Amino acid sequence: MMNNKPAETAFVEGDEVVLAKGSYQGTLGVFIKLRQDARWADIRERNGGTRCHPVEWLTHSTGVAAWAPKERLQ
Repeated sequence: MMNNKPAETAFVEGDEVVLAKGSYQGTLGVFIKLRQDARWADIRERNGGTRCHPVEWLTHSTGVAAWAPKERLQ
């Protein structure tokens, strides 16, 4: 059964997100879009790949520092 109800946490295309739950917990990505079943979302991961994850597993990332190369953070 599909759920077309919007997610409780609002994500906008381009938002930096992190997987807060699930087997890939800690994975950083960029929110792309909700799927037809609004409980699922596509995110672009740091390696350039796109994966689908439950929206309830996503949370907003802390910001640009998560994507910056290590040498920029020092």
